[in-house]
Amino acid sequence: MKKRKKAAPRPKKTGFFQEVYKRRTLLLMLLPAVVLVFIFNYIPMAGTILAFKKYNYQDGIFGSPWVGLKNFQFFFKSGKAAMVTRNTALYNIAFILTSTFLEIFFAIVLNEMLHKRIKKLIQSCIFLPYFISWVVVGSIAYSLLNYETGTLNSVLEGLGLDRINFYSQGGYWPFIIIFFNAWKGVGYGMVVYLAAIVGIDDSLLEAASIDGANIFQRIRYITIPSLTPTVITLTLLALGKIFRGNLDLFYQLVGQNGLLFNYTDVIDTYVFRMTLKSSDVGQTVAIGLYQSVLCFITIIIANWLVKRKDPDYSLF
Repeated sequence: MKKRKKAAPRPKKTGFFQEVYKRRTLLLMLLPAVVLVFIFNYIPMAGTILAFKKYNYQDGIFGSPWVGLKNFQFFFKSGKAAMVTRNTALYNIAFILTSTFLEIFFAIVLNEMLHKRIKKLIQSCIFLPYFISWVVVGSIAYSLLNYETGTLNSVLEGLGLDRINFYSQGGYWPFIIIFFNAWKGVGYGMVVYLAAIVGIDDSLLEAASIDGANIFQRIRYITIPSLTPTVITLTLLALGKIFRGNLDLFYQLVGQNGLLFNYTDVIDTYVFRMTLKSSDVGQTVAIGLYQSVLCFITIIIANWLVKRKDPDYSLF
């Protein structure tokens, strides 16, 4: 008679505390980040009740009287709600499109370059603006665009053209803001895509070369499709902040120039000016809550659409 083979022993189920003890080193490494997020992201959420209160320092956050939706009514009746919401969304969409295209473009170009020293030099030059503060960027923009002493106006005058008063004509500023945002941030995103390109299996590229594919065909049919998961993930993360403007960017480039507000004002700069002019904390918190709800709805819808197309690319 044939002997029956013994069944492989089933893995023992470990309890929660046993699993924690087993992975204690990794969890201890994670602990500082968890504490940081809890302190600065979760605890302040209790302050959102101020959006429904008339805050005063004597009664504090929880003792101040309730006012319902009056703080939200003030924002929508001000006549600025639609404009700043539209500007915030459109600017962020433009930022996502331009930055994604330029980041992928420069990552592919650097990856295909053979001369290592030139490659490192170009990568450093593109990445360097990321470390420059927005205060310095604002000074650079002013030295370029100033009507009297600006470099750009000096060049225009040298070519026999009229000077342009950029700080009184808002139509130029969407392009100026998009340019400086890309100039400063593309280097960081390029590194992410460059890392994704380096992770592509070399055998695919070698097989394509053997089959006669040129460099453009390899980029089109291998490199770009391999970047699709990274592009979708980063785009979804960016969509989660589509109704949040970069206060440093807009404030340092535009400042308090009221002539440009119709073209450059976003929710964050509007709230910042409200905070300076008014002591009503409830109104600013209400606008912040309005931003958060819009961002939440946007990321849920975007993730749902991606999940319908391909569940593997969704965030959750």
